Amino acid sequence: MTEGSTPAVLRVPGTPLVVVAVHGAALVVAVGGLGWTLRGGVAEPGVALAFGVLVAVGELVRRGGRLREPAPLGAAGALAYALLGEAGGRPTSHGAAQVVAVVAAGVLVGAVPHLARGRGPEPDQVARRILTVAFAAVCFQPLYNTGVLAATAGHGPFHALFLLLLLLLTALCDAVLAALLLHARTRYPYAPLLRDELRALLGIGSAVCATGAVIALAVAVAGLWALPVFCVPLLLTQLAFGRYASVRRTYRQTIASLARSTEVAGYTPAGHAHRVAVLSKAVGRELGLSGEELTVLEYAALMHDIGQLSLVDPVPEGATALLPADEQRRIALLGGAVVRQTGVPAAVAVVVERQADPYREQPLAARIVRAVNAYDDLSGETAQGALRALEHLRLGTARDYHPAVVESLVRVLARGGVAGRVPG
Repeated sequence: MTEGSTPAVLRVPGTPLVVVAVHGAALVVAVGGLGWTLRGGVAEPGVALAFGVLVAVGELVRRGGRLREPAPLGAAGALAYALLGEAGGRPTSHGAAQVVAVVAAGVLVGAVPHLARGRGPEPDQVARRILTVAFAAVCFQPLYNTGVLAATAGHGPFHALFLLLLLLLTALCDAVLAALLLHARTRYPYAPLLRDELRALLGIGSAVCATGAVIALAVAVAGLWALPVFCVPLLLTQLAFGRYASVRRTYRQTIASLARSTEVAGYTPAGHAHRVAVLSKAVGRELGLSGEELTVLEYAALMHDIGQLSLVDPVPEGATALLPADEQRRIALLGGAVVRQTGVPAAVAVVVERQADPYREQPLAARIVRAVNAYDDLSGETAQGALRALEHLRLGTARDYHPAVVESLVRVLARGGVAGRVPG
């Protein structure tokens, strides 16, 4: 996933059945591939070793963080081996089972140093890697080894077109799996999650697929010498994307630090802005927001109270939810004016400015921020306080809080416990 596409969320307690099923299927496929390969022997051991090393190196240089594909080099190498029909002009015969075995072994070897540092790969990512590579190998290897592919597509442009089509199907399979796993863990609506995954394919996902196809075609003609030549561009892409992701993280940290100025000045309780931001993103996901809409929502939620810095007398405990409507609107307008001076997108300032308007006049992000802020202001540290806060929100659905937003907040809190407090 791209940076931020797998958000910090309130997760469903325990391991959902769908996740267990996907992990179990990946384990069965990996063990089956390893067992079949050990029983029948390794075909073209030099080629298998080269691609196994490539996958392992890709795992070794993997990046941390919430990225859709933290090990693009390993992913491209795995796809290339799944789509490999020739090496240096000589036909290969390794088959789909050996592809799975080599990729699984490479992932395990490359993950050892990360596991030793306590930062191993996400089980969901490993399961997706195994299953999607198995899908590509099963679709390609039998057709190639039986001669059906050569008889129908030949070795010219139709062969390359077939590889690209298969890579597209494999990428779609991976996106479906990724969205399914996140949906099972969070219970967010599936369609927006899948939309995010499909959008991510236009970024690093397209580079991985293209590099996988190019490596397979290049090794077929030039042999294993093509591996280091065609891996360098992807390594440079990974480095550039890592720097971009680092800039995005720094930008968000700057906004979070600015948002904490109200806490440092004693205007709002510690952790309030963070709690509102996390809960707002969860509610936004629940209501179908995705991509940049969630980014705007998060930034606005972090900075929603910044207008209080312009007040002479602080609001008691920073709780604006019980203030008169005119005072709430004045603080919101002051906050929007401050936000416009920070360089963040204008849409963030609009949400901050309109968070105190009647909900029928608000954009969806402003409705969410208002409801979640009121909940955090009023809930306190007990379950009883949380219930009172939700009662206040429901009583205010005639004018102040949108009913659909309140019910979405209730569902999010129910998945994280009755109180649903997010640590500050």
